[in-house]
Amino acid sequence: MSTVVMIATTRDSYALAGAVSATGVALTAIMSPLLGRWVDRHGQARVAVPAALVFAAGATAMLLSVRYGAPDWALFVCCAGSSAVPSLGAMTRARWTELYRDDAASRHTAGSFEQVLDELCFMLGPVLAMLLCTTAFPEAGLLTATVLLVAGTLLFAAQRRTEPPVHARIGEGARSPLHNPGLRVVLVTFLATGALFGSMEVATIATVDALGGGSASSALLALQAAGSCVAGLIFGAVPVRGTAPMRFVAGVAAMAVAVLPLLAADGLGTLAVLLFVAGMATAPTMATGMTLVQDVVPAARLNEGMTTVFTGLLIGISAGAAAGGWTVDRLDGAAVSYAYAAPAAAGLLALIAALAGRRRLHLG
Repeated sequence: MSTVVMIATTRDSYALAGAVSATGVALTAIMSPLLGRWVDRHGQARVAVPAALVFAAGATAMLLSVRYGAPDWALFVCCAGSSAVPSLGAMTRARWTELYRDDAASRHTAGSFEQVLDELCFMLGPVLAMLLCTTAFPEAGLLTATVLLVAGTLLFAAQRRTEPPVHARIGEGARSPLHNPGLRVVLVTFLATGALFGSMEVATIATVDALGGGSASSALLALQAAGSCVAGLIFGAVPVRGTAPMRFVAGVAAMAVAVLPLLAADGLGTLAVLLFVAGMATAPTMATGMTLVQDVVPAARLNEGMTTVFTGLLIGISAGAAAGGWTVDRLDGAAVSYAYAAPAAAGLLALIAALAGRRRLHLG
């Protein structure tokens, strides 16, 4: 968000901003699993700190290039450095897994709590980015994000007592997590789920604008995240029931079904309620998906496995945003809520992927 607003404001080109952002996402998708593999081999602190510094160097180069009017191609080059983002979410979950290896109930609660924190970040991050870029100066959002990431990584890496040990890479642990059929099912499902998230944001902005409440789009998106937070807290507080594969398929089904009523939304009030309800399926499903990854991936490749599915989610979000924008353009003149056709389609794809692979989830 900060990168797009910064470049669009200073270069007066959303096309350039979108291209630079897409390049950054693509490079991050390549780098993240590699960083996860290095974390498994060398330890969290030894990889996360240098990666954060490389990110800071790339982000600083981007800030200077924008501030001093460097050529457009320089912005794409800067993406190479700023793509080295350490996956603190995956590393945190790896720590919970190690701490509560023999306590499934505590792992369930910790995973749900992590997902709630993720939702809060997703809810507050874009708002903070937009506020900083538009009220301070265009580079303020990316500058703040860089400071927060580096400071947070250093504080996280300093907690050596909870850092998981580096496991010996023998037997199955030496194989890529992608060889695991269960992880592939979660990855494909997360790709479609990410597409749902990305297209949902675009659809909501377009629908709110068509209903005459353009400035309320951020609040309504926040309501969706709030629904996820509430559900995540409840989900983490109640005892685990059923198997993780069963809960995962049920959660994906709930996400797919919860999108459908949005196609009939005819006012801001109705839309707000439906978005809150739709968001309630998110945190439990995502938390269960990460539980499955922890169950099926060997401890020696856990960070790589979790980072891989996170990357799939990121790619899905980018693709979903593009698909959502295309859908909004093509449905111009139709019922305003038809913008939710893209999220509905993505939800259906996610459900098909989860149902088709449910046996592999049980086998791991």
